[in-house]
Amino acid sequence: MRAKRNARNLALHELIGLKVRIAEARNKNYIGKEGIVVDETKNTLVIEEGGREKIIAKKGTVFEFHLPEGKVRLIGDMINYRPHERTKKLWRKRWFN
Repeated sequence: MRAKRNARNLALHELIGLKVRIAEARNKNYIGKEGIVVDETKNTLVIEEGGREKIIAKKGTVFEFHLPEGKVRLIGDMINYRPHERTKKLWRKRWFN
């Protein structure tokens, strides 16, 4: 049985489809942008905002994801892996034990 997404394990789950807001970023123009995550690569999240897609670098950015139980902040540097490799690498680093 697979664990549900929550504040403690969000980085180990799929991010596509979640509502997100940029809380902090190196590029000050991105702060406050929000939308739905439509794609993810090793270094970026693609966010759809008002019908337009924005490519946001993970490195140097703090993302605020909206979950049913509340908002969860993830530091982009912490999730700067390929989506399918993120679980294994974060688990090895013991960030979620």
